[in-house]
Amino acid sequence: MSRPLLITDCDEVLLHMLSHFSAWLDQAHEIDFWPVGGEFLNAMRRRDGSDPLRPEEMWPLLDGFFATEMHRQTLTPHAAEALGEIGEVADIVILTNLGDHCHAGRVAQLEAHGIRHRVVCNQGGKGVPVKRLLDEYRPSVAAFVDDLPVHHNSVAEHAPEVWRLHMIAEPRLTMRTAETAHARIDDWAQAKEWILHRFGDGPAPVVLTGAEAGAKHSA
Repeated sequence: MSRPLLITDCDEVLLHMLSHFSAWLDQAHEIDFWPVGGEFLNAMRRRDGSDPLRPEEMWPLLDGFFATEMHRQTLTPHAAEALGEIGEVADIVILTNLGDHCHAGRVAQLEAHGIRHRVVCNQGGKGVPVKRLLDEYRPSVAAFVDDLPVHHNSVAEHAPEVWRLHMIAEPRLTMRTAETAHARIDDWAQAKEWILHRFGDGPAPVVLTGAEAGAKHSA
Protein backbone atom coordinates (compact mmCIF):
# COMPACT_ATOMS: atom_id res chain seq x y z
CA MET A 1 0.00 0.00 0.00
CA SER A 2 1.34 3.46 -0.88
CA ARG A 3 2.47 5.85 1.83
CA PRO A 4 1.04 9.30 2.49
CA LEU A 5 2.79 12.22 0.81
CA LEU A 6 3.69 15.63 2.24
CA ILE A 7 4.50 18.36 -0.29
CA THR A 8 5.88 21.44 1.42
CA ASP A 9 7.20 24.83 0.41
CA CYS A 10 10.57 26.01 1.76
CA ASP A 11 10.86 29.79 2.21
CA GLU A 12 8.85 31.07 5.21
CA VAL A 13 7.75 27.48 5.84
CA LEU A 14 10.94 25.52 6.50
CA LEU A 15 13.45 28.38 6.33
CA HIS A 16 13.19 32.05 7.24
CA MET A 17 13.81 34.11 4.13
CA LEU A 18 12.32 37.62 4.12
CA SER A 19 14.05 38.81 7.28
CA HIS A 20 17.45 37.69 5.93
CA PHE A 21 16.74 39.10 2.47
CA SER A 22 15.80 42.40 4.11
CA ALA A 23 19.03 42.44 6.14
CA TRP A 24 21.10 41.75 3.01
CA LEU A 25 19.37 44.53 1.04
CA ASP A 26 20.09 46.88 3.94
CA GLN A 27 23.73 45.93 4.31
CA ALA A 28 24.76 45.41 0.68
CA HIS A 29 22.47 47.75 -1.24
CA GLU A 30 21.17 50.39 1.19
CA ILE A 31 17.61 49.39 0.34
CA ASP A 32 14.78 49.21 2.86
CA PHE A 33 12.44 46.28 2.34
CA TRP A 34 9.40 44.77 3.93
CA PRO A 35 6.34 43.55 2.01
CA VAL A 36 2.83 44.29 3.22
CA GLY A 37 0.57 41.27 3.00
CA GLY A 38 3.21 39.37 1.09
CA GLU A 39 3.09 41.87 -1.79
CA PHE A 40 6.49 42.85 -3.19
CA LEU A 41 5.16 45.80 -5.21
CA ASN A 42 6.43 49.05 -3.64
CA ALA A 43 8.19 47.00 -0.93
CA MET A 44 11.77 48.00 -1.87
CA ARG A 45 12.93 51.59 -1.55
CA ARG A 46 16.43 53.07 -1.80
CA ARG A 47 17.43 55.46 0.95
CA ASP A 48 18.23 58.24 -1.53
CA GLY A 49 14.54 59.15 -1.60
CA SER A 50 13.89 57.84 -5.13
CA ASP A 51 10.75 55.98 -6.14
CA PRO A 52 10.24 52.34 -5.06
CA LEU A 53 12.12 49.86 -7.18
CA ARG A 54 10.37 48.65 -10.31
CA PRO A 55 9.78 44.90 -10.80
CA GLU A 56 12.57 44.69 -13.36
CA GLU A 57 14.95 46.01 -10.66
CA MET A 58 13.57 43.85 -7.85
CA TRP A 59 13.75 40.37 -9.35
CA PRO A 60 17.50 40.45 -10.09
CA LEU A 61 18.08 41.31 -6.42
CA LEU A 62 15.99 38.34 -5.35
CA ASP A 63 17.91 36.10 -7.76
CA GLY A 64 21.15 37.51 -6.39
CA PHE A 65 20.17 36.63 -2.85
CA PHE A 66 19.51 33.01 -3.73
CA ALA A 67 22.70 32.84 -5.79
CA THR A 68 25.05 33.99 -3.03
CA GLU A 69 23.26 34.45 0.30
CA MET A 70 21.29 31.27 1.01
CA HIS A 71 23.71 30.52 3.86
CA ARG A 72 22.02 33.35 5.78
CA GLN A 73 18.70 31.53 6.02
CA THR A 74 17.78 29.89 9.32
CA LEU A 75 15.39 27.08 10.17
CA THR A 76 11.88 27.94 11.28
CA PRO A 77 11.00 26.64 14.77
CA HIS A 78 10.41 22.88 15.05
CA ALA A 79 10.59 22.37 11.26
CA ALA A 80 13.36 19.76 11.18
CA GLU A 81 11.89 17.80 14.07
CA ALA A 82 8.43 17.82 12.50
CA LEU A 83 9.71 16.57 9.15
CA GLY A 84 11.65 13.89 10.96
CA GLU A 85 8.48 12.53 12.57
CA ILE A 86 6.34 12.90 9.46
CA GLY A 87 9.04 11.20 7.38
CA GLU A 88 8.69 8.05 9.50
CA VAL A 89 5.25 7.42 7.99
CA ALA A 90 5.18 9.47 4.77
CA ASP A 91 7.18 10.48 1.72
CA ILE A 92 8.20 14.15 1.69
CA VAL A 93 8.88 16.42 -1.29
CA ILE A 94 10.01 20.04 -0.97
CA LEU A 95 8.42 22.05 -3.79
CA THR A 96 10.22 25.38 -4.03
CA ASN A 97 9.68 28.24 -6.47
CA LEU A 98 13.26 28.67 -7.59
CA GLY A 99 14.86 28.24 -10.99
CA ASP A 100 16.49 24.90 -11.75
CA HIS A 101 19.91 26.57 -11.51
CA CYS A 102 19.26 26.95 -7.76
CA HIS A 103 18.41 23.28 -7.21
CA ALA A 104 21.84 22.12 -6.04
CA GLY A 105 22.18 25.10 -3.72
CA ARG A 106 18.77 24.50 -2.15
CA VAL A 107 19.50 20.79 -1.64
CA ALA A 108 22.85 21.58 0.02
CA GLN A 109 21.28 24.34 2.11
CA LEU A 110 18.57 22.05 3.47
CA GLU A 111 21.02 19.21 4.08
CA ALA A 112 23.14 21.58 6.16
CA HIS A 113 20.08 22.00 8.39
CA GLY A 114 19.54 18.24 8.62
CA ILE A 115 16.67 18.13 6.09
CA ARG A 116 17.29 15.47 3.46
CA HIS A 117 14.28 15.04 1.21
CA ARG A 118 13.64 15.32 -2.50
CA VAL A 119 13.64 18.92 -3.76
CA VAL A 120 11.65 19.95 -6.83
CA CYS A 121 12.08 23.44 -8.33
CA ASN A 122 9.13 25.20 -9.94
CA GLN A 123 8.06 28.47 -11.52
CA GLY A 124 4.49 29.76 -11.28
CA GLY A 125 1.47 28.08 -9.70
CA LYS A 126 2.06 24.86 -7.79
CA GLY A 127 -1.14 23.01 -8.71
CA VAL A 128 0.25 21.38 -11.84
CA PRO A 129 3.51 20.13 -10.25
CA VAL A 130 1.53 18.87 -7.25
CA LYS A 131 -0.70 16.91 -9.61
CA ARG A 132 2.40 15.48 -11.30
CA LEU A 133 3.76 14.36 -7.94
CA LEU A 134 0.44 12.69 -7.12
CA ASP A 135 0.56 10.82 -10.42
CA GLU A 136 4.13 9.73 -9.68
CA TYR A 137 3.80 8.68 -6.02
CA ARG A 138 0.16 7.53 -6.02
CA PRO A 139 -0.07 8.30 -2.29
CA SER A 140 -2.82 7.02 -0.03
CA VAL A 141 -3.40 10.65 1.03
CA ALA A 142 -1.49 13.88 0.47
CA ALA A 143 -0.98 17.20 2.26
CA PHE A 144 0.41 20.50 0.95
CA VAL A 145 1.96 23.32 3.00
CA ASP A 146 2.68 26.79 1.63
CA ASP A 147 2.72 30.42 2.76
CA LEU A 148 1.10 31.97 -0.33
CA PRO A 149 -2.65 31.87 -1.00
CA VAL A 150 -2.08 31.81 -4.76
CA HIS A 151 -0.51 28.36 -4.48
CA HIS A 152 -3.33 27.03 -2.33
CA ASN A 153 -5.76 28.25 -4.98
CA SER A 154 -3.71 26.52 -7.69
CA VAL A 155 -3.58 23.22 -5.80
CA ALA A 156 -7.30 23.42 -5.01
CA GLU A 157 -7.95 23.72 -8.75
CA HIS A 158 -5.62 21.00 -10.01
CA ALA A 159 -5.51 18.58 -7.05
CA PRO A 160 -8.55 19.23 -4.84
CA GLU A 161 -8.13 15.93 -2.99
CA VAL A 162 -4.95 17.24 -1.31
CA TRP A 163 -5.16 18.60 2.24
CA ARG A 164 -3.94 22.22 2.20
CA LEU A 165 -2.32 23.88 5.20
CA HIS A 166 -1.54 27.60 5.10
CA MET A 167 1.59 28.37 7.12
CA ILE A 168 3.59 31.59 7.49
CA ALA A 169 6.49 31.08 9.86
CA GLU A 170 7.64 34.72 9.71
CA PRO A 171 5.67 36.53 12.47
CA ARG A 172 6.19 39.97 10.91
CA LEU A 173 4.59 38.91 7.62
CA THR A 174 0.86 39.55 7.96
CA MET A 175 -1.41 37.88 5.44
CA ARG A 176 -5.00 36.70 5.36
CA THR A 177 -5.58 32.98 5.50
CA ALA A 178 -6.03 31.44 2.05
CA GLU A 179 -9.71 30.81 1.39
CA THR A 180 -8.91 27.50 -0.28
CA ALA A 181 -6.77 26.20 2.61
CA HIS A 182 -8.29 23.66 4.99
CA ALA A 183 -6.47 25.19 7.96
CA ARG A 184 -4.00 27.89 9.01
CA ILE A 185 -1.22 26.95 11.45
CA ASP A 186 2.00 28.96 11.68
CA ASP A 187 4.05 26.64 13.90
CA TRP A 188 5.42 23.21 12.97
CA ALA A 189 4.84 21.69 16.39
CA GLN A 190 1.09 22.08 15.88
CA ALA A 191 1.21 21.61 12.10
CA LYS A 192 2.87 18.21 12.48
CA GLU A 193 -0.05 16.93 14.56
CA TRP A 194 -2.58 18.35 12.09
CA ILE A 195 -0.84 16.71 9.13
CA LEU A 196 -0.50 13.32 10.82
CA HIS A 197 -4.19 13.36 11.74
CA ARG A 198 -5.17 14.28 8.17
CA PHE A 199 -3.19 11.31 6.88
CA GLY A 200 -5.69 9.14 8.71
CA ASP A 201 -8.72 10.92 7.26
CA GLY A 202 -8.35 10.00 3.60
CA PRO A 203 -8.71 12.49 0.70
CA ALA A 204 -9.53 16.08 1.57
CA PRO A 205 -13.02 17.57 1.26
CA VAL A 206 -13.68 20.36 -1.22
CA VAL A 207 -13.22 23.83 0.27
CA LEU A 208 -15.63 26.44 -1.12
CA THR A 209 -14.49 30.05 -1.36
CA GLY A 210 -16.82 32.81 -0.18
CA ALA A 211 -18.22 33.36 -3.68
CA GLU A 212 -18.68 29.64 -4.30
CA ALA A 213 -20.38 29.12 -0.96
CA GLY A 214 -22.78 31.98 -1.68
CA ALA A 215 -23.61 30.57 -5.11
CA LYS A 216 -24.29 27.12 -3.66
CA HIS A 217 -26.51 28.55 -0.93
CA SER A 218 -28.59 30.54 -3.44
CA ALA A 219 -28.98 27.63 -5.85
